[in-house]
Amino acid sequence: MRLVFAALPPRWAPCCDRAMSHSSVAARLGLGLDAGGTATRWLLVDDQGREQARGEVPGFSATQLGTVQQPLLNTALRELGTALRSQPRPARVYAGLTGFDGRADDAPGALHEAVAQALDIAPAAVTLISDIELACRATFAPGRGILVMAGTGSIAAHLRADGTIERAGGRGSLLDDGGSGYWIAREALRGVWRREDATPGAWQSSGLARALFAQIGGDSWARTREFVAGATRGEFGALAAAVARAARAGDADAHVILHRAGIELARIALALAARCGAQPVALAGRVPQLDERVVAALRGALAPGTAVTLTHTDGARAAACLALGIAPPLAA
Repeated sequence: MRLVFAALPPRWAPCCDRAMSHSSVAARLGLGLDAGGTATRWLLVDDQGREQARGEVPGFSATQLGTVQQPLLNTALRELGTALRSQPRPARVYAGLTGFDGRADDAPGALHEAVAQALDIAPAAVTLISDIELACRATFAPGRGILVMAGTGSIAAHLRADGTIERAGGRGSLLDDGGSGYWIAREALRGVWRREDATPGAWQSSGLARALFAQIGGDSWARTREFVAGATRGEFGALAAAVARAARAGDADAHVILHRAGIELARIALALAARCGAQPVALAGRVPQLDERVVAALRGALAPGTAVTLTHTDGARAAACLALGIAPPLAA
């Protein structure tokens, strides 16, 4: 399937001059993309790994291709092309994408072509991997650790020494995503409304309920139902911040939920450790930063002596380095 996208403003040499341009002015630049549902971060580096330019455009995911959400993908790629218009053309592009299930050595497909068209390069110069694999490559050397990512969703991954990726969790909010922001928000709202079933008006004496209702804009069931029906996954998961606020204010129910979140995240790390051997664990994403109880519970549930670090991965930098075959700087 070949997709046709709206024409982008010309910015580099025409296609007939592509080979000459690649071998001269921009042959030593690599472009890295870290694309998620919220934002796409991009970074250009030279062949020494030195940053040349950086920016951010709307997010997109591999799951949007060929669906009713394809216009969002088209818009994000169009804005990416516009953002890079004033930059030299990169020799290669390396991208980590949410929802991408292929391998780095896959032959160029429709998504490769879409990215390539936006950037006016050949599809063969585009390498795509999943966002979780990119995060692993930005965190540990192959075979050296387990990464647990907990934002709106949750997943654990280990990059084996041979370059294959092992995963646990990441099943989505409908099935699991235990310990994620979405999971925390869902558990909190569920508990509040179950208590209301037993004791109507109980929310008024609950710091957790008041924090949740303040964030969604009302204390009625009608308002909760409207919020749940209309919120995006990210907006729903953002309610985890209200749970953290309630916990800091001393709410016992919020304490329990955050402790359970840490146990859930430990579960997927332990699942990988059982398959791949004992490994240091790095925690990334917004959830570990919500409250120290999450991290403390995870530490307590792991095998004694397991090294645990909180980390922030720069996926765009890792991708840009990988585009040129340079070992990326590691966060852990």
